[in-house]
Amino acid sequence: MDSTDNTLLLILNPEAGLRYARKFLPEIIALFTDYGYQCLVFVTEKRGDATEFVKKYGGRVKCIVSIGGDGTFNETVTGVMQAGLNIPVGYIPAGSTNDFANSLHLPSDIMNAAKNIMEGEPVSIDVGRFQQRYFAYVASFGAFTRASYETPQNVKNALGHLAYILEGMKSLASIRPEHVKLIADGRTYESELLFGAVSNSTSLGGVLTLDPDVVDMNDGKFEIMLVHMPNSAIELNEILTAIASKQYECSMIDFIRTDRAEIFASPDMDWSLDGEHQKGSEHIVIENIHDALRILTKETIGGEK
Repeated sequence: MDSTDNTLLLILNPEAGLRYARKFLPEIIALFTDYGYQCLVFVTEKRGDATEFVKKYGGRVKCIVSIGGDGTFNETVTGVMQAGLNIPVGYIPAGSTNDFANSLHLPSDIMNAAKNIMEGEPVSIDVGRFQQRYFAYVASFGAFTRASYETPQNVKNALGHLAYILEGMKSLASIRPEHVKLIADGRTYESELLFGAVSNSTSLGGVLTLDPDVVDMNDGKFEIMLVHMPNSAIELNEILTAIASKQYECSMIDFIRTDRAEIFASPDMDWSLDGEHQKGSEHIVIENIHDALRILTKETIGGEK
């Protein structure tokens, strides 16, 4: 990556994960400086800060680097999309789960991830639009979804993605099916669902994993998974077997690939966008924005040719 324009916008969430990344901030800045960059550094204090930093300063810099979890990256991407920017974004994953970073095959080591950005090239990926909001890798509802945004930060920090599973297990007894109608590619799917996800990722909460050979992160398509509510032990076992084997084509799961979906559901059915809470609506339109974001990396991203 050349550095003809030497300004880089660096956004840090100091509370992400084990609060580990902030200890490396001087080293990260020194590394970027060695590559010829001046760093414009901002630290988030509340939800939405990263988006506002990008919208206010993103037009003045050559690239943006987000340090934090998937939620911080989501805010960064939202800022890029809302501001209509066409500049590359680097991601140093420092959260509890880092689903999206795993799909991108980004280094888990902080300094290796920073070096990966400096030595990488922009690789294009799709972005999802959920009504007026954006998501980088998943919009989900149903079982375990609430845990992604209700689990206390200190629990996430201590237990990582296991925290989501444990919090989800607490609510198993109270899980109720969600009646959802989804329209995609001229077909209608309507059922009582245990879980649903519209994704552009291979990893969902550390619980569900999609085959990397199936997921192309820049093909203009989402992978949609709808898990039906089991009515018997046999049906539950079918779901568990499908999840364990990553073979999702079975009678209890609908697997759909599409660039647009309309969802009709109760407005009380809340969603999670990249692990962040999103209130539900009776009618929701989700669209794939093809080739929308450029990620700085040396790694091979799913579907990249």
